[in-house]
Amino acid sequence: MNAHQPRTAGTASETDDRYLATTHEVLNQPPALENYNLFEQDVALQEATLREGAGSATADLKAFGDLAGAAQTIDLGFRANASKPVFNTHDRFGHRIDEVDFHPAYHELMRIAMENGLHSSPWTHPGQGAHVARAAKYYMHSQVEAAHCCPVTMTFAAIPSIRKQPELAADWEARILANSYDPRNLPDSQKSSVTIGMAMTEKQGGSDVRANSTRAYPVGAQGPGQAYELVGHKWFVSAPMCDAFLVLAQAPGGLSCFLMPRWRPDGSKNPWQIQRLKNKMGNVANASSEAELRGALAWMVGEEGRGVPTIIEMVAMTRFDCMIGSSAGMRQAVAQASHHCRHRSAFGARLSEQPLMQNVLADLALESEAALAYTLRIARALDNQDKEHERLLARLATPVGKYWICKRTPNHAYEAMECIGGSGVMEDCIMPRLFRESPVNAIWEGSGNVQCLDTLRALQKEPETLDAFFKEAAEARGTDRRFDQFLAQLQHDFADISDFQYRARNLVDRMALALQASLLLRHSDAAVADAFCASRLQSNGGMNYGNLPSGTNPAAIIKRATPVVG
Repeated sequence: MNAHQPRTAGTASETDDRYLATTHEVLNQPPALENYNLFEQDVALQEATLREGAGSATADLKAFGDLAGAAQTIDLGFRANASKPVFNTHDRFGHRIDEVDFHPAYHELMRIAMENGLHSSPWTHPGQGAHVARAAKYYMHSQVEAAHCCPVTMTFAAIPSIRKQPELAADWEARILANSYDPRNLPDSQKSSVTIGMAMTEKQGGSDVRANSTRAYPVGAQGPGQAYELVGHKWFVSAPMCDAFLVLAQAPGGLSCFLMPRWRPDGSKNPWQIQRLKNKMGNVANASSEAELRGALAWMVGEEGRGVPTIIEMVAMTRFDCMIGSSAGMRQAVAQASHHCRHRSAFGARLSEQPLMQNVLADLALESEAALAYTLRIARALDNQDKEHERLLARLATPVGKYWICKRTPNHAYEAMECIGGSGVMEDCIMPRLFRESPVNAIWEGSGNVQCLDTLRALQKEPETLDAFFKEAAEARGTDRRFDQFLAQLQHDFADISDFQYRARNLVDRMALALQASLLLRHSDAAVADAFCASRLQSNGGMNYGNLPSGTNPAAIIKRATPVVG
């Protein structure tokens, strides 16, 4: 046929495939990773929750895993991130309201979190496995959407600090711990459930909160539990729609901690004003803001001049949640990558069966399981703070774990994205969101250097924390030659820590690896423990993922980590 001649109609037998509307059949694509149980499809999580004392919560965790893996729940995460929160300074009549509008999916995720006690359960039902079970739920829920977990974490973490002021705790605690969610912009006196935020940092100091310039002026009597008016600014207020905030300000007796509600007791708006929302690269569904305090009413929590020791109780718990959140990000990245490679074929074989891809997938799975094992071990320590070993271990291992696990997450997210390939970069895949979230926990609640300095502070204030750490790690001594050598060298290098600040990252890196290796050797699958020791404790490979040495068993590691869906 002449290229310029129109085609005439013909019979069915004359139909040419070139003119069919259907151009191809979609083949070799994985099914969506949805409608699966995040608990039942995570062997490492099931084992860790049982091992660390939360066996009685198994049925509850299974039910929550089913909810977290449902297609409708996963869709909420995408919808919550589709539109950034919108800040409204005034209503249409000109009244100052300082109100942030969120996508309805954000509120639905908050409802799920709070109705399931992610902010409350260890405080309302303390005991064996309480922190472990709560951490396991948070771990699954954060895989769905991480940003909204910020106010959940702060509400959870505020309790130890607020309890330092019994009369304030008596007024606020029942509403903080209520398993319901009320997002209305109303005075807290009209609400049966509230959320709590935190406002510490200022422009001139950042992490150096002792440089804060915000002033606290007593309204009448001075001291713990008394009312003050705060004047100044805060450079970073995350989740500004919380009902109250723990705030640091300079009182006459020094830097102190205050509880500052959004509304005054008389129902009028407390004069602290949001200046703008932060334009963040990640954590999009959640709002973060800058604020000015123009005589905002607040009540002193704890002793005057002891603001940092008071609020550090909250900070310690938020740092623990950073560990959970980053571990969750790694787990979801492994689930996505291994699921894709289980279904996708290239060059004549499934990706998950090809040696080079096996090396990468197994390495990613090792990092994920090691992070989870470390995190839930600290959860058990939090459940047993009446035992001196557990208290000391949590004090030192929390900054170490927060530093290491959160810092390992960004490259982990990228490598998992590369396993999926081009479609992993597209915004209708969860991987871009995981990648944007991946640096957040490493920076928030104290960056890497801050965690290293906190490790040093723990060693100086309570040297016995180091003894507890090495006692815990040594539980695996004698099970692997590589581990024994690594641990002995680390202990030797702690003989003189006079230059700890300069060497801190190297020492803290190895502390984290030592405890992770110990936990895996004692509790995990033999293939996992062997590959971890071979690649992390004794390896001539590079630092990129996919450097497992010969002799490891990647197929077993991948099988253990891969959710079987479709």
